[in-house]
Amino acid sequence: MLRKNNWPVEEQARFLKRTGELLSRGYPLAEALESMSFYLSSHRKTEIRKCLDQLKEGYPLSQIVADLKFNRDLVSYIYFAETHGGLAEAIVEGSNLVLKRENDMKKMLRLASYPLFLIIFTGVLLFFVDEVLLPKFMSLFKNMNLEPNFFTSVVISASAATPIIFSAILCLCAASFVYYTVVFKRFHPLIQRQKLVKLPVVGKLLRLLYTHFFSIQLSYLFSGGLSVYDALKVFEKNRNVPFAAALGTEINRTLAAGQQLDYIISTFPFFEEEFCRIVKHGQENGKLDQELYFYSRHCLSQLEERTEKGIKILQPALYSFIAVMIISLYLAILLPMFRLMDGI
Repeated sequence: MLRKNNWPVEEQARFLKRTGELLSRGYPLAEALESMSFYLSSHRKTEIRKCLDQLKEGYPLSQIVADLKFNRDLVSYIYFAETHGGLAEAIVEGSNLVLKRENDMKKMLRLASYPLFLIIFTGVLLFFVDEVLLPKFMSLFKNMNLEPNFFTSVVISASAATPIIFSAILCLCAASFVYYTVVFKRFHPLIQRQKLVKLPVVGKLLRLLYTHFFSIQLSYLFSGGLSVYDALKVFEKNRNVPFAAALGTEINRTLAAGQQLDYIISTFPFFEEEFCRIVKHGQENGKLDQELYFYSRHCLSQLEERTEKGIKILQPALYSFIAVMIISLYLAILLPMFRLMDGI
């Protein structure tokens, strides 16, 4: 076993993508890894040298990168590629997918960071106005028999609701963590996916992700000449991804009971509804591997489109909420002052 010094996911994907590009140009795997090591830091070079030693001892690349604690999706792509033979293509495909996901995550974090700062800043202003300024205005209103304006009422209501909202969020996060560690992790991997796709908004994206994963890997395995049974046996043996192993076991068990592959797929709620029809059509025209490949690209395209759409909706919604709160704060301060000036 290698001594682990965890690689950032983005660094893993870039390293494997460039390795895959070298493989596609005819480099043997050992030479590709050795060439890539020249671009790495000293401690990474040491790890790659150990990888090369393990390759010489006959260890598969999927096991080597799993020992390095590489991302499970990357390990899974390599594992399946070692069976169907398209290692270079699969490594590049998996690396691009992971890089795209990491870029989307960074984009979401950047999107949330500035609004989060504004929300915190607005919260501080809200606290100051509610605790210092508004009590004095409310006292003056009472003495002068004036009713609070609409914006003052909004600020007072927001200030009263803020502690309740934060407490509810903290309780929800704590309950979710306890549920995940105590209950959810004990479920069978297939049951876990069934529950995850029921989540609002995120569930639809996860369904596309699971469908893309299964369809692209099956496509590669079928194009490598494996039968349905043998391809699912490869899934069963993938211990790095419990979901894949459980899925392969369940489908093979049901196939042995006499059910058709397209019907079995239709019984899994974590796959897209049309997936079973794509499988049936591919079996009928004898081009199942190609049908699955094109469908996997469609799922990936849909995933990217929905993510972009979500970002475009979330950004203006956050800024609109912050703008309303800031305007309410200013008007809650200014309008009472104008009314007091009118009363003088």
